[in-house]
This record gives sequence, C-alpha cells and structure tokens, in this order.
Amino acid sequence: MSKNSITMDDLLASTNIAGLKTGEVIEGVVSSVRKHEVWIDLGANGVGVVMRKEIGHGQVMEEGQKVTTSVVDPEMDEGYALLSMRRAAKDRGWDELQQLFESKEILEITPYDANRGGLLVELEGIRGFLPVSQLAAGHYPRVSGADKDEILQKLNQLAGKSIRVRILDISRKDNKLIFSEKEAVKDDMQARFSELKVGDVVEGVITGVIDFGAFVNVDGIEGLIHISEISWERVEDPRKYVKTGETVKAKIISIDKDRLSLSLKQTTEDPWLGEVKAFKKGDTVEGKVTRITPFGAFVQLSPAVEALVHVSEMSDEEGIDPEKIFQLNENKKFKVLDIDTEGRKIALSLKDAK
Repeated sequence: MSKNSITMDDLLASTNIAGLKTGEVIEGVVSSVRKHEVWIDLGANGVGVVMRKEIGHGQVMEEGQKVTTSVVDPEMDEGYALLSMRRAAKDRGWDELQQLFESKEILEITPYDANRGGLLVELEGIRGFLPVSQLAAGHYPRVSGADKDEILQKLNQLAGKSIRVRILDISRKDNKLIFSEKEAVKDDMQARFSELKVGDVVEGVITGVIDFGAFVNVDGIEGLIHISEISWERVEDPRKYVKTGETVKAKIISIDKDRLSLSLKQTTEDPWLGEVKAFKKGDTVEGKVTRITPFGAFVQLSPAVEALVHVSEMSDEEGIDPEKIFQLNENKKFKVLDIDTEGRKIALSLKDAK
C-alpha cells in the first residue's frame, strides 16, 4: 500500500485504542470543552471523553491543557475511550498516601466535617477518617457523662482547622484511610515526658471537668487532677473549683505511661497543718456534723479540719444508730481523743464530752 493511498479508516485501525486497559492512567491534551463533557486527544491512543462529573470539583478546563486521566472504558460503541480525571487523581493519591504511610510522614490535614465518631477528611482526592480515640490531648473532647451531642459540638469546632497527623491504617482494596493525631505527636510527647519528673509544678489548660476530676492539657500532654487533689477542702463538685479553658498550675504526683497525675491543692500549703495546732488531746471542742455514716459521723471543727466520731464513742449503749444521735449541720460539743498529724486524722468522743 502506497503512502498516498492510506485512508481515514486505515488511520483509525492503526491507533492503539484496543491497547488501552480499564484502570490505566494516561495523559492527553484537551481538544474541546463542552457543557457536559471534555474531549481529550490521546495521540496514538485515539480520542477520549471525560464527563463533567468526573473532572473534579471547581477545576477549570481549557483547550490545549495537558491532563492525566484514568481509563473507565477502553472503547465505547462510538469508538472513543471513556475517561475519568477524578479516578486518575484518586489512583495517584492512593500511591502517594501509601508511600507516606510507609515512611511514617507527618501530614497537615484539614477536616471538612465531623460525626460523633470523629473527623471526616479528604486528602489527595480520597476520603479518610480521624477517630475521636486518635485525637491528641489538646483536641480530645472531654465532656461529662460521654454526652454524644456535646462531643459532636466540640468535634465540629475542629472542622476547617489544620491538624498534624500520621496515617494509622490504609487499604486501597477496602477503601480505608485512617489518620492519627496521637501518632504524629508521639515522638514529641516522649521527649517532653523525659524532661518531667514527679514533684515538678507545671502549667496547663483545663480541657474538661467531670464528676471525678478535671483533665488538663500540659503542653500537649494529658493530665488528670483527681477530685481528691483539687482542694484541701472536701470537694463535692469539681465544677465549683475549676472551669474548662482555665489556666492552672499543678504539681506532678505520678507519671503513668502517657498521662500525668496532677495535684492542684499540693501547690499550696495544707491549711489543716496550721489549723490543727489550735486543738489538743483532751480538749472539749464544738463542731458541726457534716456527714453521717453507719460507722460514725464526721464533724467540722474549723474550715480545713474535719474529725471523726466513731459509733463506739457516741454512747455506752450497744447497737446505736448514728442517724438517731445526730442531724446534719447541727453543732455539738465533743472531747478530743487523739490527733494524728501525719495521717491528718482527729478522733472525737461524744459520750466523754457529756
């Protein structure tokens, strides 16, 4: 066949459309931009079309522009290839994310939404998830009684904010992409932990107040102030002593794995030690009944000093019911039987005071 006798049919027949494979990533040049589709010149591989929904949100297309596409169907009935730019971006994205996962790279992500389980993320065209359990101390939603609506409210505040993460798990086959903020800060946390020791006084921000205490963010490290360590006074409700967002200074009383146990009260002198000096063994004192239990009653002698009247010291009678002897908030006179300064205990007697 001479060069001049080659027909258009021969040219079409000589193209490599049949050689394209579904899922193959191929480059081309935009030849025509229309309302619902964009036509792509694939060179020796013929012509392809990308439907508008497969281009990508907000992407502007112009004639002559080089693009990378993924083959959805190598050869439609009309002879052209059906292509997708979204899928090509996603294919490239999986490869890049897999490399980032293997290298344990730290990434910056910006969640676009949240649900009660965590934050929704899109990276390299792929949807991912950052579970609540993988948030670091500074972002973890500490709420009372695991209130799901309050958790969601706090998570929604993180949408649109940049967060440093590592990829915790990835599976292209299962379409799974999980992020972790904890993993991203782990190395920094270990370095910071090595600089801390029991007895140090640190500054932190209260991130949540619950029935048994308060959580504190100490430079990215999570700390807990137990209710018994909030004040030298008897604390019934921690919310009356500390507020979320408040900056506090606290003493480290123990370091356990990735959490600090803190004390607010131990940053100040124990007022009990000063006030107890006003009482001596054998003294007759007056106090207010603050609690009544089956084994005895607690009596407040001064703002910081509380003492115990054991049931055996209420009367010479046997089988005495403390609730029949005392009423809450009433004042009575007692005799001081013993003062244990080291144990912070005072024993009282009602029957010896009469």
